[in-house]
Amino acid sequence: MTTLTPGARRILDVASELFYAHGIHAVGVDTIAAESGVTKRTLYDRFGSKDALVAAYLRARDERWRARVTAAVEAETEPVRRALAPFAVLADWVAEGSRGCAFVNAFAELDDADHPGRAVIDEEKRWLRELFAAELTAAAVPDPDGLALQLFLLHEGALVTHAVAAEPGAAAAAGAAARALVRSAQVSSMDGDNRPYCSPAGGT
Repeated sequence: MTTLTPGARRILDVASELFYAHGIHAVGVDTIAAESGVTKRTLYDRFGSKDALVAAYLRARDERWRARVTAAVEAETEPVRRALAPFAVLADWVAEGSRGCAFVNAFAELDDADHPGRAVIDEEKRWLRELFAAELTAAAVPDPDGLALQLFLLHEGALVTHAVAAEPGAAAAAGAAARALVRSAQVSSMDGDNRPYCSPAGGT
């Protein structure tokens, strides 16, 4: 995201709080401008449109999430722990927001596939899945792409379950399941490596 002026930052901060708490469609530019202490003209001068402001809100949240996950990954040296690092930060992340995943919420509201916010959502989800795949590959875990999808599904399911089902243990449960999946993949690989060679039927 480009560097914002103090006024633009104030607008974005206010809009972010309102969009997350009340939903994108429920919050108009009049409300955002009033609570930011600026005129609508100033808001449009800084962001161009409400759609662009929504995209900026999602981009800022994406950048915060990526920074947190990246720091957790880089803090680990053991390959498997690096692959599971996104789960290590999940509990604290969901505890900071009562309405679950901002990207899932926004996706439900943004019907137009060409809305600039949709591209941000797509990039955020793809980035996390690709991070799982890259770290699992580095850890030499079998079928890293397939396992990455499973971890991604656990991660996203925890976000929704924490918010919709009000289950405070969702993040921890997802992390435990992710560890079990990775261990199972490693054990299966070792069993395969150690399995005696059997010649094909009819072979000598």
